[in-house]
Amino acid sequence: MSGEGADEGEDAAATLRAARAKLDDARAAVADHGEERLRTVREAHREATGLLDRYEGRATGTGDFAAFVEFQEAFVQLTEGLDDDLPARSAFEAANDLLDQRRLGEDDFERARAELAPAAELAGLLEAREEARADFEAARRDARRRLRDLGERIDSLERLRRLGEADLDAPVERLRDPVEEYNDAVRGAWAEFRREASAREVFSVVEASRAYPLAALPETPPDLRSYVMEAPAGEESIPTLLEYADYSNSKLSHYVEDPAALRTRVGTHRTYLERLDADPLTVSWPPPDAESLRYRASELVSVVARFAPESVVAAARRLRDLPGRIDYDRLRESALARDELDERERERLEQGAVEEELTAAREERDRIEAALAETETDG
Repeated sequence: MSGEGADEGEDAAATLRAARAKLDDARAAVADHGEERLRTVREAHREATGLLDRYEGRATGTGDFAAFVEFQEAFVQLTEGLDDDLPARSAFEAANDLLDQRRLGEDDFERARAELAPAAELAGLLEAREEARADFEAARRDARRRLRDLGERIDSLERLRRLGEADLDAPVERLRDPVEEYNDAVRGAWAEFRREASAREVFSVVEASRAYPLAALPETPPDLRSYVMEAPAGEESIPTLLEYADYSNSKLSHYVEDPAALRTRVGTHRTYLERLDADPLTVSWPPPDAESLRYRASELVSVVARFAPESVVAAARRLRDLPGRIDYDRLRESALARDELDERERERLEQGAVEEELTAAREERDRIEAALAETETDG
């Protein structure tokens, strides 16, 4: 793993632990004063600052005397209604004493707000705890996301290391030749079938293939299938139908009973018809693992037998039986290595860089998992 990745992993664990410590401190600060008492302080502070904001313009100088009296009475009532042992009660008393004058100026309101600062600080402990909880939850999400990314990275490096251990001189042609033989044969057989058979016959094979998920051809659009299966034009081949779709209605009327229907159904689905090839019936190179090949080739045999000559079906059977006739896993690993390892990756393997990155990645994973475990309870 690169240095950047290591720093990211370390940061994820360190950030999570720091976020948990911050949350614990914030919770402890609230517990020291009592949550309900702090909520009372917060409500009282909001009420006090609300009074200051509402009356500042009317109760200062020689303004509205009634408002002045109303303001002072409201502030006194607020202060006297607080419990004697309420945290920061002295701040409200100090502000109330400051406001107990025959005339108030704007600077008096500012000083009153300053006197209430201890109450604001205590009320802020509740918000600080919520912010700390949000930061902690975000840090846990980041750590889990990093852990997932790291797991994918480890899998990739382990696979790269495994490919690096493959025998690049192994006789992979024993694997490649049967695959290429089958692929060439099935492409040729399908091309001939598509060219010579009626569209109706082709669609019947397509429909039958849907029962074999590992060898299924693309599903035919319903309206196109209905037309081909029911209209006389369905007895023509797919290339002929595509050719017809390019004809004018007057010319097409010499070949089909309903030119508009053909042009609508076939023309609309030209892309589907043109792309209906043998690719879904071929086997990739390098091929899949042995079990996957057995299952898929078994289904290919069933589908290919519906349109191809016996020689092609036999080629599909040989693929199905291939894992039992050769050292399949070893040759497949060699084929994968040849196909996937570029020069740079081979150099990294030879120089031990991949092993170093894998070790670093696993260490990062362990650090993050430990940090997640440590911060799991009561999050």
